[in-house]
Formats: sequence, C-alpha cells, structure tokens
Amino acid sequence: MVEDEPAIADLVRLYLARDGFGVHVERDGPTGLAAARRLRPVACVLDIALPGLAGTEVCRRLREAGDWTPVIFLTARDDEVDRILGLELGADDYVTKPFSPRELVARVRAVLRRAAGVPDGAERPRQVGTVTLDPARRTVTVSGTPVQLTSTEFDLLAHLMARPGRVFTREELLAGVWGYAAHAGTRTVDVHVAQVRAKLGDVNVIRTHRGVGYAADG
Repeated sequence: MVEDEPAIADLVRLYLARDGFGVHVERDGPTGLAAARRLRPVACVLDIALPGLAGTEVCRRLREAGDWTPVIFLTARDDEVDRILGLELGADDYVTKPFSPRELVARVRAVLRRAAGVPDGAERPRQVGTVTLDPARRTVTVSGTPVQLTSTEFDLLAHLMARPGRVFTREELLAGVWGYAAHAGTRTVDVHVAQVRAKLGDVNVIRTHRGVGYAADG
C-alpha cells in the first residue's frame, strides 16, 4: 500500500491484516514504486495524490515495464477525471475517500479473484471472430498474436464472449464482472470497453448497442 496519510494507512493495514493479508506500507510515490518492483505483491493499493510521484504515474510505470499486478486506486475526490485516467492507465478498481475499510478489503479480494481466474480445465477456450480467449490460461490472442489485458479487462471480455450476441447492460456488467452495484458508476464499464477495444486493435468484437449496453459479436 502506498498512502501518505498515516492514519488511513494504519487503519487499512489493520483491516487487511485481520483478513489474512501481509501489508507493506510506503509513504511516497518513488519508494512505493521501488517496493512494488522489489516485493512483487499480489496487489497494490495506491493513493492518487502521493508526494514525489503520483499514484497514476506509479501505475503507468509498472504497466510500461510489463508488471500487471492488480492495482486499486484511492482518490480523495469523487473526480471522474482521476478515476478515468487511472482506469485508462490499467488500474483494476478505485475507492473514493472517505471509504469503509471493509469495502476496500472486499474490493481487494474481488480483484484477486478476478486475477486468479478459473481452475485449469474448468472452461474451454472461446472464440469470436479472430479473437480467442482461454479462461483457464487467462490468455487472449488475435489471429494467434497474444494481447496483454489487465485482470479486469480480461474478465470483461470473457463475460461478453461467454454468450456471443447477447447484449449486456452496463449494470449487468458491473454486477457480473466487478461484483458491485450500479452506484459505482457505469462510466467504469465504458472506459474498460474502450481499453479492450484499443488493445484488440482493428478487430471490433465488442459492439455497442446504443442506450442498452455491449455484446461480443464477430
């Protein structure tokens, strides 16, 4: 966890420890980035407004280096610009301050479940057009070329590809992929869909159904 407010850091550490997590805390961006690279944690909780290096920049540098450790952002403001920027940089989720420590623990567990995926052999690969998704191996290819997705992006695509042609509303996707209700903001879904489309390149397997939601369609 990288958080420059000691009271918040101590409280979150306490709740995560109660839930069985070992927690390492840093107070600024540069040391947080170094710790994430050195310790290889199962997840990172990053405040956005950090001394020395913003949390969004820490995330960007991790992703740039090929590190796809799940990231949850903490933001002091309910600022859509901050949230969207974080998600575009490859974050998996965000929590707005003030927040319930129990909610943050639940978000961490949800992100880790998504990152873990399904057991080997539990599901066969899915194909829509030239896109192939293997749920067991957590891989995506386009015409045989691997595509790197975050755990949340992968689960969003997998959810859509599980029922090709079926139109999912944004609220259904929030519940099915993120595991929480629409009060979190359906803009989260739109941003992740845009990111998946950008990474898949010219292959447009996610169709927008205006006023309704999205579907996977080859």
